Amino acid sequence: MRLDFSAVGGIIFGVIALVGGFVLEGGRAGALLEGTAAMIVFGGTIGATAVSFSLDDLKKVPMLFRVGFTRDQFDPVQLIDKLVRYSDVARRRSLLELEQEIPLAGDPFLEKGLQLLVDNADPTFVRQMLETDIYAKSNQEKMGASIFEAAGGYAPTMGIVGTIMGLVHVLGELNGNPNSLAASIGLAFIATLYGVSSANLVWLPLAGNLKNKAKHSALVRQITLEGILAIQQGMAPSLLRDKLMSFIRPSGGTVAPVAEAPQPASEGVPVS
Repeated sequence: MRLDFSAVGGIIFGVIALVGGFVLEGGRAGALLEGTAAMIVFGGTIGATAVSFSLDDLKKVPMLFRVGFTRDQFDPVQLIDKLVRYSDVARRRSLLELEQEIPLAGDPFLEKGLQLLVDNADPTFVRQMLETDIYAKSNQEKMGASIFEAAGGYAPTMGIVGTIMGLVHVLGELNGNPNSLAASIGLAFIATLYGVSSANLVWLPLAGNLKNKAKHSALVRQITLEGILAIQQGMAPSLLRDKLMSFIRPSGGTVAPVAEAPQPASEGVPVS
């Protein structure tokens, strides 16, 4: 994996643009730093999000950040080349010859498919097993994105709550120095800034990032599934390449749509 420069760079650029615009208007960058506002907004957002999900789901948050800020170097074309090679081996020799390729596959889903081929599993059973795997993986990835979506929904509200709390404090000090009151009002609105900006620069973009990567993962797994089934059917390597390339380079010059994860068949395969 490598750093996802579009994700990291996008957040950094957005923060610099906001702070830079504020400074160009005559503000001080240091005025945007307010510890109590950050505590209210980020603490409240974390708390509200934690209520919405189980502890097991929340334990995955560090991993979700890693997925969001990194990008897999895997190329679908390389996968297709690999499946075409497997097809050639199976046609020239036998499916059993693919057993030595399992440790070298480099992908658990592909390893599972090859093992089913070597075990001479029924084609219907193979499809059910792999589609169930795709469905379960898709649900996990959707759950990860939903955590950040929830945080993006709560953060602006927590910002408003922080602002209201600040204004309550200001109203309680109306008999004080007018200059200090003006400064206190400005600090009160920092909470809204934190809530809205964190939602639209971090939480919601990360949710979208994870969704797009989930679509890419589903496409790769769908290519693997169709390749495994075609190899089992004895499809010629040249035909297999054309079949699988249509997933990423369809005729007509348009981008192939990414299908939703298939629903697992209800018979024959237990879904854990």
